Amino acid sequence: MVVTRMVASACNGRGQEMPDKLDDVARLAGVSAATVSRALRGVPGVAERTRTRVLAAAAELGYAISPAASSLATGRTGTVGVIVPYVDRWYFARLISGVERVLRDAGLSLLLYNLGDDPGRARFFADLPLRRRVDAVLVLSLPLKESERELLRGLGTPLVTIGTEEPGADSVGIDDHGAAVTAMRHLVQLGHREIAFIGENAPIPLGFTTPLRRLAAYREVYHGACREDGRAPDPAFETGGGFTVAGGERAMGALLGLRRRPTAVFAASDEMAFGALRTLRRAGLRVPADVSVLGFDDHDLADLLELSTVAQPVAELGERAGKLILARLSGGKIATSPSILGTRLVLRGSTAPLAGR
Repeated sequence: MVVTRMVASACNGRGQEMPDKLDDVARLAGVSAATVSRALRGVPGVAERTRTRVLAAAAELGYAISPAASSLATGRTGTVGVIVPYVDRWYFARLISGVERVLRDAGLSLLLYNLGDDPGRARFFADLPLRRRVDAVLVLSLPLKESERELLRGLGTPLVTIGTEEPGADSVGIDDHGAAVTAMRHLVQLGHREIAFIGENAPIPLGFTTPLRRLAAYREVYHGACREDGRAPDPAFETGGGFTVAGGERAMGALLGLRRRPTAVFAASDEMAFGALRTLRRAGLRVPADVSVLGFDDHDLADLLELSTVAQPVAELGERAGKLILARLSGGKIATSPSILGTRLVLRGSTAPLAGR
């Protein structure tokens, strides 16, 4: 999917500026045609008062400079390239929405590159189709290999990441491990000890690290609770759901088939939690009376489905990344340390104290 900027262009069929229109703007603004061209392209050397007068005249006459011509003059494309693993996933769509909102207000457009899978990733970095087409690059939740990082650095454009930290790049994200620990501790405090985890399938696609951080948090709290009770943790309580609703359904079905059924489930995404809720409902089990379910994200449907979850500010992550890009493009000074946004535990109707506690 490609999001492009729609700009009215006063050009003839050969992509050249229509001189009569430009001359009209020049006459109305009281300047030369060359000054109008420089002012509308943003080329240095035009007084601010003159530029303002030219812009007013152009607006009155409905004249807009050719984007292609402006790019040639300024060396800017007015476009930011976004590398996204799965463009059709809720999380990535929300990130893109946040980024686009900030960049659109600044007159920039997005060019999206959907990888989809490992072969798609390999093709993208082999071809590097964004070369000479973008002013900056944004990478969403994709840990870069050293060779990929060097290719992007070679573009000579600002590099910003969301959800990962890369040398030489500005980054924004959340504390995945800390947020997942908070979620697990909540279930333990409710009296649950038989706690299952629905995470990513193995092997983890595209080298994602977020699922690993949430899994590590689950093990830290669950194994600790088992040690306190003097019993061994059950490895069968860890299952993969692929971060999809259908995957969550299958994972919950596998958990219900265990000899010892969990009393609570922590899903590493709300979409997997939605699938778990569907399976439990079809099995005739009550949530949370029989099984508590806790998700991660605060998906748009989480409130409707009464899902307790860890809320992360997904759209705000995108907005913050957009602001980092604008700061780099304007030459402004920004902090080099990662920008970490806060999360919060949202309790709804899918979690409750262990029955009989």
